[in-house]
Amino acid sequence: MYETILYEVTEGVAVITLNRPEKFNAFTEQMNKEITAALKQAQKDADVRCILLTGAGRAFNAGQDLGDVQGGGVDFGGFLRNRYNPMILQFRKTEKPIIAAVNGVAAGAGMSLALACDIRLASEKASFVNAFVNIGLVPDSGGCYFLPRIVGIGKALELAMTGEKLSAEEALKLGLVNQVYPADSFQEEALAYARKLAVLPTRAIGLIKRTMYKGLEMDLEETLEYETYAQEAAGSTEDHREGVAAFLEKRAPRFQGR
Repeated sequence: MYETILYEVTEGVAVITLNRPEKFNAFTEQMNKEITAALKQAQKDADVRCILLTGAGRAFNAGQDLGDVQGGGVDFGGFLRNRYNPMILQFRKTEKPIIAAVNGVAAGAGMSLALACDIRLASEKASFVNAFVNIGLVPDSGGCYFLPRIVGIGKALELAMTGEKLSAEEALKLGLVNQVYPADSFQEEALAYARKLAVLPTRAIGLIKRTMYKGLEMDLEETLEYETYAQEAAGSTEDHREGVAAFLEKRAPRFQGR
């Protein structure tokens, strides 16, 4: 079904693997479209309760494959509007937790891709490079939106203006990633983390994701009102009823994602 990615569902986790290892998983138009399609597929599948995005081989994603845009005269505006913007917006529209398992370098739009995920896990061999400035360009694919919200405006400007490379440990100190794991056990650790999220109340997590992201753009009064709406929706789920029953019966809850 897919040519540039792998898609597999295991124990409630949809694992999307960027699969152009010989090109460090750099983006092509086909990959942009396939990532978007895979996220939509995972959103529709009731058996999927968490999404794990990673890369094959030594890299997570090295950004745009420049060989895919050779010939000059690139319409950068149209390029982003048609290929990258719909993909990044799909990360926000997907109301299931999305984890970036950054196994190697995440550069340029590849770094933006990781930032678009809800949680970032990094191998000790991972690195992050906001490489746009090195070819005279501006961070795109949500880079100018996500980065200052995650690390603060001062550090975001520094990373964007200098193209400074961050190690996994440096990224952890900045709050750019949530966890760092040894390289030899990274895939197992990342999948175990995803499985923990996959057994939690999926609809509540989707509402948490939606409400927190909206809260970034709203004032307190608007956020309080949206929390009310979200809580009404969460309170009507089977998982809420199960959570209350489990608490009263002093047992572990068995959430079904409904």
